[in-house]
Amino acid sequence: MPDNDPVLIHQREAIATLTLNRPDKLNALSYGLIDRLLEMLDAIEVDPSIRAVILTGAGERAFSAGGDIHEFSQSVAAGPEQAVRDFVRRGQALTARLEAFGKPVIAAVNGLAYGGGCEITEAVPLAIASERAMFAKPEINLGMPPTFGGTQRLPRLAGRKRALELLLTGDPFTPQRALELGLVNAVVPHEELLPAAHALAARILRHSSLAAASILIAVTRGINTSIAEGLLIESEQFARIVPTADLREGLDAWMARRQPVYSGDWSLVAKAG
Repeated sequence: MPDNDPVLIHQREAIATLTLNRPDKLNALSYGLIDRLLEMLDAIEVDPSIRAVILTGAGERAFSAGGDIHEFSQSVAAGPEQAVRDFVRRGQALTARLEAFGKPVIAAVNGLAYGGGCEITEAVPLAIASERAMFAKPEINLGMPPTFGGTQRLPRLAGRKRALELLLTGDPFTPQRALELGLVNAVVPHEELLPAAHALAARILRHSSLAAASILIAVTRGINTSIAEGLLIESEQFARIVPTADLREGLDAWMARRQPVYSGDWSLVAKAG
């Protein structure tokens, strides 16, 4: 893959690391970068050799400083319809894809996560921040609201009043504050960021990938429903797992006091008997 690709991919064992690769632009989310990232996620989703994804930024300064303002401003100049089509729908498609992805995605936030970069962090299931990271919801400084889901996901993560303070002031906040708000799972020394992300992925990969996918689906689909609806979704995901060889292997291994060996294959059903 050429070094000028807007998103780089590196696979180590069952973990793919995707790197936003516009370090000279603080990894700003150009239309081309978003399209390329969506294309890569489509390929990863159907690749059985990849079971988890780490998403990070190139360079030492930024995870992503948000949307590419120069590009976005051209869409704005063309009017609301084009601006929504080019920018809003594309950005919301990315964050929705990350939020609902069938394999665990871990953001390794290595620097600035402003605007769209913060919204990616909000959307992914898991996130670890470097102690050098900084976050912000600075869209109000441009005279606009967030557009990649930030007005919806941050209040759900942090609570209405705490989210509104960040959204209405545009003030940056520290990784420790992001941890308090539930935006990230951990803050680690900068040099330990990618090892920590890999370690978290490895802890997940000990388990059945089918069970992990079912958990991701149940949480993503259920979190914004009533508890009754959420419980139905949970039941549906369990019923989907029941015939699989992975569940039978997990039960047999537990009873035999041995480590399970999962296939991760939906098409393999448990043997009778």
